Amino acid sequence: MKTYAYVRVSTAEQNEDRQMAAMARLQVPRENIFLDKQSGKDFLRPNYRRMVRKLRRDDLLYIKSIDRLGRNYSDIIEQWRVLTKDKGVDICVLDMPLLDTRRDKDLLGSFLSDVVLQILSFVAQNERELIRARQAEGIAAAKARGVKFGRPPRPLPENFHRVRLAWRERKLSLHQAAQACGMPDSTFYSTALRLEAQERGA
Repeated sequence: MKTYAYVRVSTAEQNEDRQMAAMARLQVPRENIFLDKQSGKDFLRPNYRRMVRKLRRDDLLYIKSIDRLGRNYSDIIEQWRVLTKDKGVDICVLDMPLLDTRRDKDLLGSFLSDVVLQILSFVAQNERELIRARQAEGIAAAKARGVKFGRPPRPLPENFHRVRLAWRERKLSLHQAAQACGMPDSTFYSTALRLEAQERGA
């Protein structure tokens, strides 16, 4: 039997030290700790997949909390089934002692673990959806206040309007006009069309 640990943070900027310290206290070998700095929305994570390939029957996998495994309710349930049933691995979720498949291996123990897992997985997904909803509400409210998102548009070259007229009068080709303004052909063309549409609407 080998002992493994899975650690996940959502972005490269987040700190995994708290999870790593917990695994060190459990004396999980450093080479058996698999870390992903990636969203938990799915299980297409390189180090998680590497870990699953290494796991063998009766190995033990530590996870700090269920949301470190993932954020999608149905996917967490499916991965738990793959790990515990198909691969025969034991899982211990440190923040939730009821989710330790080494204890109460009778039918009642398995039933309780499954119920707790489903509740916690639902909570993890629901929290993620609430965060997304709050973000969307915040963006909508900011837009209503006139807050602009994204990069500010670059100022047009000083000669743009003069060159555009020359291009429209067929004195310059599209490529020549774009070069005169120091712009890619497609950018010059789309900018000219956008400005002309605005002028027609004025």
